[in-house]
Amino acid sequence: MHKKNLQRIKKATRTRIKLRELGVPSLSVHKSGKHLYAQIFSGDGTSTIAAASTKDKGLIADGVSCTNIDAAKAVGTAIAEKAKKAGVESVGFDRSGYIYHGKVKALADAAREAGLKF
Repeated sequence: MHKKNLQRIKKATRTRIKLRELGVPSLSVHKSGKHLYAQIFSGDGTSTIAAASTKDKGLIADGVSCTNIDAAKAVGTAIAEKAKKAGVESVGFDRSGYIYHGKVKALADAAREAGLKF
């Protein structure tokens, strides 16, 4: 594993420990080379309340990139709608050690605009 990825995982671990101490549901983001994923976990971290990704059918049109900012906005909106259906209005944001910039920021802003508070 690369040093850069190890540092990211270290940051993510600190954030996740703090969110579990607070006992609030958390919105977790993960980026891969081809897709973007978002999940909302329960306050104790044992169960997934809602999930959305660029792999979801109908979320991203065929032939459109799944790794750009527009795709991140679509995932942010989808996760906020699913969370509201599940009864979750407020979450802690777990950016998984990624810098709050670009796709991560676009996803967070879209989720806020769709009514999720964090």
